[in-house]
Amino acid sequence: MAEILLIEGDEKIAQALKRRLEEQGYFTTLCNDGFTAKKLIAGGQFDLVIAEIIIPGSNGIELCRLLKKTRPAIPMIITTTLPAIEHKMEAFDAGADDYLVKPFDFRELHARIILSSRRQSQHASAHQHILKYADVELNTFSKYAKRANTLISLTPKEFHLLEYLLNNPERVISRTEIADKVWNTQFNTGTNFIDVYINYLRRKIDSNFPEKLIHTRTRMGFVLIKEQKLK
Repeated sequence: MAEILLIEGDEKIAQALKRRLEEQGYFTTLCNDGFTAKKLIAGGQFDLVIAEIIIPGSNGIELCRLLKKTRPAIPMIITTTLPAIEHKMEAFDAGADDYLVKPFDFRELHARIILSSRRQSQHASAHQHILKYADVELNTFSKYAKRANTLISLTPKEFHLLEYLLNNPERVISRTEIADKVWNTQFNTGTNFIDVYINYLRRKIDSNFPEKLIHTRTRMGFVLIKEQKLK
């Protein structure tokens, strides 16, 4: 059950919206003034905020800025009787995820809630697929790699090797472990294929950057670590 903070100065509209939202299964906290709204935004855990622009003690635009500063991942839908494009642009500039002009059919509001929640879920899901260490970033969902915001082209095996290093930062990983976890095979001490791929990866991840991150531990393996931590 999603939790919604509803900020609406008109008591009649507020109660009607609260009832309809709860009929759809949303747990709804109602607020009628800016002072209370600020405290709820600062301390509450909500999945979505719906705010009218014109409310006593503040306004929806100000509250949107506060929300996006303190809890940027929470979507906000602005509702208003102000149809001018200037008000709409001001709301979006403040970080609003959607803007709905009154009067509106509740079904349209409900559709906007579903859309905003879906975007939030997609964003959270995408974020969970990102691995980072120092200035290296790997997205296992979109399959891209970056260093210092520069895209780096990797082969599938190089990609999986870097992924394993990023999942185990600052830990020495043996050739046997890499063979098992990345290649799904046993390491043959008579071959140097892992060293070869480590060197391939170094050329792409380290060679064009002043700080080297992939280091060799003689007779032990390899480690992804910042140089200052080696001292």
